[in-house]
Amino acid sequence: MKKLVIIDDDPIDHFVMKHALRGKNYFDTTTYTIYGSLILDYIEENRAKPEKLPDVIILDLNMPVFSGWDFLERFQQMQAGIQKNIKVHVLSSSIRPSDKENAEKYPFVRSFISKPLESGMIDNIAHKQYAD
Repeated sequence: MKKLVIIDDDPIDHFVMKHALRGKNYFDTTTYTIYGSLILDYIEENRAKPEKLPDVIILDLNMPVFSGWDFLERFQQMQAGIQKNIKVHVLSSSIRPSDKENAEKYPFVRSFISKPLESGMIDNIAHKQYAD
């Protein structure tokens, strides 16, 4: 079972993602949240149960309180003990080249996608998921 998690603080982006996923059967379950820290807590609790963990996370960088950067840092610290290769795709409205460069320094980040998300981008994410 392939699991996708979307972490983004904007409900409009959740709507766009739902529309982009419509009719595509790449993932069996999709979870939408604004709370990246809760996803990290869940991963930590289930680190030895790969069947419970997400396969792909799409992460917004610029969020209040707990940013995508906070998520990436904490995920990197705990990654060694996780029993699954979770792929992270950064989705951001940032146009700063340094944001892309810094995000791609994390070994688990598979791509940096600029908003707005388009349907073909989901195809690319799915192909990267199944390629590894």
